[in-house]
Amino acid sequence: MVFKTVIGLEIHVQLKTKSKMFCGCDNQPYAEATGGKFAEEAAPNTLICPICMGYPGVLPMANRQAIEWTIKTGLALNSEIAEFSKFDRKHYFYPDLPKNYQISQYDMPFAVGGKLEIRNEKLERKIIKIKRVHLEEDAGKLIHAGDSSLVDLNRAGTPLMEVVTEPDIASPAEAKIFMQELRSILRYLDVSDADMEKGHLRCDANISVAKIQNPNDKFQMGTPVEIKNLNSFRMVERALIFEEKRQIGIIEEGGKIEKETRGWNDQKGESIPQRGKEFAQDYRYFPEPDLPPFESIVFDLEKIKSEIPELPAQKRKRYLAMGIKIQDAEILALDIKMANYFAGVAKVVSPKLAANWVINELKMDGILIVSPEDLGQMLQNLERGKITGKMAKEFLAKMIAGEKVEFKEEIISENETARIIDKVIAESPKPVADIRTGKKQALGFLVGQVMKKASGKANPTIVNKILKEKIK
Repeated sequence: MVFKTVIGLEIHVQLKTKSKMFCGCDNQPYAEATGGKFAEEAAPNTLICPICMGYPGVLPMANRQAIEWTIKTGLALNSEIAEFSKFDRKHYFYPDLPKNYQISQYDMPFAVGGKLEIRNEKLERKIIKIKRVHLEEDAGKLIHAGDSSLVDLNRAGTPLMEVVTEPDIASPAEAKIFMQELRSILRYLDVSDADMEKGHLRCDANISVAKIQNPNDKFQMGTPVEIKNLNSFRMVERALIFEEKRQIGIIEEGGKIEKETRGWNDQKGESIPQRGKEFAQDYRYFPEPDLPPFESIVFDLEKIKSEIPELPAQKRKRYLAMGIKIQDAEILALDIKMANYFAGVAKVVSPKLAANWVINELKMDGILIVSPEDLGQMLQNLERGKITGKMAKEFLAKMIAGEKVEFKEEIISENETARIIDKVIAESPKPVADIRTGKKQALGFLVGQVMKKASGKANPTIVNKILKEKIK
């Protein structure tokens, strides 16, 4: 049997605006109300007001910054910005949703269409189409303790942007890669910290598996099943792998896939049924009567567009033009902190050298300790032959340990190098004879002896050059 897997993602992004979506309550990562702690660490139900608690008679007011950031994200994803959009009421009952409805967007989102190109697990280029980018408010949070469930409404009303893909994703690995690329873009745009562990980035995944006759049939799909609230890249991939295998097993046994919503138990590594899948009519959508509709003309689209920085895909293309290999370009571009750090180092040394040291020697932890100026100065000395690679690694270890390093010229002179080489040649007649008879591997032994006698302070290029000349 041949099976076709089709996946679509609904990705929720908590925007890091100063205030919540429809009220003035604090929404900062470092909130004043918490005494400088992370907002996520605030005492339960302290970042709230009558609006986000759903008191009757209160009136919401839309957060302009959140709307502009949603438009900005849409533009970065090649979406079309709607000329006319509105908010709607989406009705459902849940203990952490005080109003019993959520202010969301139904048929007129701020951004429609778009695409994001990724390189999938086979390193093939793949375009994933975007269906829409819309804006809504988040619900609160349930905390289960023993037989009790507690409600914390600090998160209720925070601006939540939703990016919905078309069902263009063909594998669990591809879904994870798409999520990683999207997170990178969100951080480049500086609209969200996109930290999945803190709930800034969450995913609902729709997956269907169909038995097919023609592998190239793009339109054949099975019955979709939704897996809710996946909050890590690993979890997204694991949940989809499990669900893919579960559906294939049912089909092979002659069973039928039920259209349903499932949860994910990460400890057991399995999805569990929650409820039947809802339809749009179940939510009883209607236009939000307390908020006016929006026309895109009230937002300066050209200004918003001008604020979009060079994004990961553009950086990768530029890095490749610099001669950096594709694997290194992917690593550098994926994280904006690493990309900015690399740019600082590459100002003073060759891009290849900068990329190699930033990725393989310094890594992310070192970036937080060693400044790009200090690393650049040290690599300048290496590039100019004033220090050896071994010495450079020793200097870097000291810098990471917090020691102050003075980069002075420590390479011994060419004349001193030649004197050491004369001594090594005199002490090593057999390796010298081997080299003269064509056994070139013996040269490595002699280079090692010279470096040992020079305490690592000889330039390896010069050592090789002088050795070859003297033996010849």
